[in-house]
Amino acid sequence: MNQPFNDQFLKSCRKEPIDHVPVWYMRQAGRSQPEYRELKKKYSLEEITHRPETCAYVTKLPVDQYNNDAAILYKDIMTPLPAIGVDVEIKKGIGPVIHNPIKSMDDVKRLGKIEPEKDVDFVLETIKILRKQLTVPLISFSGAPFTLASYMLEGGPSKNYNKTKGLMYSDNEAWFLLMEKLADMVIAYVKAQISVGAQAIQIFDSWVGSLNQEDYRTYVKPVMERIFNELNGEGVPLIMFGVGARHLTKDWHDLNLDVVGLDWRYPIKEARREGITKAVQGNLDPCVLMAPWNVIEQKTKDIIDQGIDQPGFIFNLGHGVFPEIKPETLKRLTSFVHEYSAEKILMKRK
Repeated sequence: MNQPFNDQFLKSCRKEPIDHVPVWYMRQAGRSQPEYRELKKKYSLEEITHRPETCAYVTKLPVDQYNNDAAILYKDIMTPLPAIGVDVEIKKGIGPVIHNPIKSMDDVKRLGKIEPEKDVDFVLETIKILRKQLTVPLISFSGAPFTLASYMLEGGPSKNYNKTKGLMYSDNEAWFLLMEKLADMVIAYVKAQISVGAQAIQIFDSWVGSLNQEDYRTYVKPVMERIFNELNGEGVPLIMFGVGARHLTKDWHDLNLDVVGLDWRYPIKEARREGITKAVQGNLDPCVLMAPWNVIEQKTKDIIDQGIDQPGFIFNLGHGVFPEIKPETLKRLTSFVHEYSAEKILMKRK
């Protein structure tokens, strides 16, 4: 017998009534799973993402193991960059390393355009496979221009984003051209993913919290407005997330999107009090999952109680699952969120 489609996540994105709070976890597929670690003995991250059947298996695995309400496509925010001329390598223990970092306007001008059906056909094929296999919504994603630019300018991960901000402040023409070229890539890449079956999109602006609000509004927000305005008509929920970006949340709320992601530093009740009326997603500190169960349970209850006070809430972590978190903890957490929230929602309806 075919399993019925679980649409609780999509309903929450649209602020519709739900039976239980939906759950998914950032980085739910990957390093914390023994099956994944076995695969990584044979294949690199890039090799997995270029093998659609394998990539679909990795994406679906946590949904099967934890009973989550959504799957998120297994890939990296760097995945589309080679198509526009970025020489990127994912190095173990380091992360993305760019071998041809942006240093000048000429470097920006040399960046090309993505042709998704040719350049990331493996991503699109994985989505098609998953849509046949999943009974929960499939989320796909893209990095945002600022975060992608930070890797491209720094040459890899950074603590201070000195080179990124240096270009931003010193050469407006090069900066805004880089933002527009990356926006072109993001829009084309995301539209292609939606066209083959992605049912929600999360935009990761992981490192944009390093900017103050004035600089965000000047150098980044205009390009984000363009991206969300162009994606809004595609008919799928759009989610925004970044780390350490509480001061930018109201600016995200202004954008043409559906769900505002909150990291663990920003209590949901405060976000609501400060005018965030769109659906929200979050926001248990991933480190809490290393604590005894009674601590996890209490902190989870508190987040759920805050989240269901208004329509539109998706339970997630405040950032990604890390390798030390045990799969059985995530499975138990998912069950607890489902059971506790279903009971609380029923009580509110009476």
